[in-house]
Amino acid sequence: MTRAGFIGLAGRPNVGKSTLVNRIVGSHVAIVSMRPQTTRRAIRGIHTDTEAERQLVLVDLPGVQRPRDVLTERMQKRVERELADSDLALIVINGEEGVGPGDRFIARALVAANSRLPTICAVNKADRLGPNEIVPVLAQAAELEGVDEVFPISAQSGDGVEVLIDRLGELMPEGPCLYPPEDHSDQSSELLLAELIREQVLNRTRQEIPHSVEVAVKEIEQREDGLVTVRAEIWAETESQKRILIGKSGAKVSEIGTAARSALEAELSAKVHLDLKVRVRSHWRRDDDLLDRLGIE
Repeated sequence: MTRAGFIGLAGRPNVGKSTLVNRIVGSHVAIVSMRPQTTRRAIRGIHTDTEAERQLVLVDLPGVQRPRDVLTERMQKRVERELADSDLALIVINGEEGVGPGDRFIARALVAANSRLPTICAVNKADRLGPNEIVPVLAQAAELEGVDEVFPISAQSGDGVEVLIDRLGELMPEGPCLYPPEDHSDQSSELLLAELIREQVLNRTRQEIPHSVEVAVKEIEQREDGLVTVRAEIWAETESQKRILIGKSGAKVSEIGTAARSALEAELSAKVHLDLKVRVRSHWRRDDDLLDRLGIE
């Protein structure tokens, strides 16, 4: 009998949730950045193993936080909705940093959102710790409120991830696959490509820029010779942010575009011409209609 279900991933910024989703799925479906609150939408990564008769739908949730504008208010409500509909919660912590107040806050928030939800904790970056260092971290993780089991892993190298996948599969409810076996994500092509471009913006801009930036793919066109043209816009909230994103003589946007084009070509398995523009959309994070169109529910 096939087992399939939804797994909500929660954790502090930069603990490796998105890296873990990509590792389990085997495809780049969630963007990775050192910037906090990188994930704005509940990104679903789909892992299907037909031989093992299991499908894991991993929901990379936006970080648990106190809402400060319409954007973050929507993000927080999405976290609560997704957890209410999940079959299991997976808390990811940074083994190098140990269990801190933020991890305890998240564990309590998960219990508050759905007290009946089975919860597993993955201690990431365990490969960077010696035996005497990892044991107390695992013990602390086991004491988190609501946590049933703890697994040491490395999302980067893959150590321990197969054992975690096997256990997640065992805990899924019996039932048919929720998505076609060949799917890796429920994102549209436009959204996935926009996120890959935003990933490069986040990794190449200063601290004041990332939360003010969104990327929208306006058109994807494939020519007969196989070249794919992607027309996209980077949105900033102010003219000063726009100038930073463009850079002197266009150097910054060119740097972003070059890196983004490589990511798009890897995703599309085709040569890509990226037409990338920077424009100002004032207060876009407070615009309900615009957030609806961006899929930030």
